[in-house]
Formats: sequence, C-alpha cells, structure tokens
Amino acid sequence: MTKNWMAWEGGVDLVAMTNPDLAAPNIIVHVARMVHTPLGSAPSGLVLWQPNPNQAPQLMGFVSTDETVGAYFGPHIFAGTPFENAPVLLAKMTFEIAENEVSARIETGDFVFESRMENLQHSEPIQREVGALPFAQSAVEAISQNATLKVNGETVELTLPDVGISGGAPAVFAACGFYAR
Repeated sequence: MTKNWMAWEGGVDLVAMTNPDLAAPNIIVHVARMVHTPLGSAPSGLVLWQPNPNQAPQLMGFVSTDETVGAYFGPHIFAGTPFENAPVLLAKMTFEIAENEVSARIETGDFVFESRMENLQHSEPIQREVGALPFAQSAVEAISQNATLKVNGETVELTLPDVGISGGAPAVFAACGFYAR
C-alpha cells in the first residue's frame, strides 16, 4: 500500500539554466495552486535559485503557505534525492490560470519569483514510472512554448534543457496530477 503520495491542481513547473553550457539546471520553480498530502493541503512547491552555478544556491527549499504540508515533501516524496533535507520556506503564492497562459508569483524571504508560461500546447495525460525521480507520476500536462521568469522584478535570461527534473518537458502547466512511492 502506498503511504507516500501527493496530488496537486494548477501546477506551474519550470526548470531552466542561466547558461546553456551548464551540465544541470540551476533554476527550478515547481509550484501548484493547491497541493494535497496526507497531512493537509496548501499552495506549495519547490524552488531552487542558484544564479551563479559555481556558488551555493541563494535559495533552495520547499515553499508552502503551510509549514506542516511543506515539511512532508522531503522525507516522504523526495527521500533519496538532493532535496530530501531541503528546508521549508513559508511563502505567499498567487496564481493566474487562463486558457493559453499561466503564471505563479512566489514571495519568500527577500525573494519574489514570477514564473509565466504562454502559448500552451494541448493538455495531454502523462504516466512516468520511477526512474528520473524515486516516485511514479501521473498528470495532465500542457507544454509551454514561451516561459519567462523574473526574480525580484528582474527578467532572467533562460535556457530550457531538453528534459525537466520529472522526466518531461522543462516548462509545463500541470493541470492536475499526483506523485506516489
């Protein structure tokens, strides 16, 4: 029986790099309008902001409007990954979801992240087995043809990798879905 799961609605998921020569993404803004766990529900997600890949991240952690929900992700969903012991960062989050574009604004500490995706393709169901991450995934995703990010009001030049952290496209609107392990 699966005890470790989370489900969401309204996911705005971006994985990117500040330099096309990087071996791995140094930007992750994976957030959802509502995330459900066995411990409760709240707007939540994961943020990694490491503008200089040769230095420690300026911000990394599970963002949530509820500390209990945020603390669930590391040990129950991301165990065995570099995010297993990531801190919980209380955040204020707002989302805009329209037919062909979505955006998320995350305010935590001294940072404001504004992720926007436009020109969404048609939504498609996806199924990913355990592999790139230690949990199975099922979702409805629409790939973005134009993703942007502002940090503290400044536009960040993005390079999108071929594949995001979950094994799919690096910029998607995930209308709904779940992780289970």
